[in-house]
Amino acid sequence: MKSLSFERQDFQVFEINGLDERMNQIKEHIRPKLEALGLYFAPFFTEALGEDVFPHVAKHARRSVNPPNDTWVAFATNKRGYKMLPHFQIGLWNSHIFIYFGLIYECPQKSEYARAFSFHLDSIKQCIPPHFVWSVDHTKPTAKTQNTLSAEELDEMFNRLATVKKAELLCGIHLRKEDAVNLNDEQFVNLVKETFHTLIPLYKLTASV
Repeated sequence: MKSLSFERQDFQVFEINGLDERMNQIKEHIRPKLEALGLYFAPFFTEALGEDVFPHVAKHARRSVNPPNDTWVAFATNKRGYKMLPHFQIGLWNSHIFIYFGLIYECPQKSEYARAFSFHLDSIKQCIPPHFVWSVDHTKPTAKTQNTLSAEELDEMFNRLATVKKAELLCGIHLRKEDAVNLNDEQFVNLVKETFHTLIPLYKLTASV
């Protein structure tokens, strides 16, 4: 069975210069783990959400010059793609792993979903733990921690998602490289499960729209 957790050398892949060189190492060291995580968690989501869920491992096929700074596996209810739908992600940058629920700019219904989030702002503020993070751009590694955001600031993120064409919203956790490399497969899988269980209510809000 392929490993489901990450080692120090996986993060070091993102320090390699050159598109082909970095992509070769992603394919060799990281993609097999993302594929294994995809196979493991697709049935988990299918059971949890009550509908078929499919894994999508990032291929970075459109890149011609710049090597990717992160990579991931996403989970969505469409077999052909995930970007247009509410989805979940497991991925990594050179500094950390991210475990997210996400709505990115390709999603045509993000305005309706954002309004649902605003309507349920108080319950979202209560159910998302203080150490979870919110990101407004999946192409950047930075995010704001829940405990640093007021209700008004969180609602501003929701409103931006509704009104700005390129706006995005992701919520989940960041796991520092230094902590990730100390987890075995069982520990990492349990952390991912706990995180996704916490995030599934956000998905269910979108399903109710």
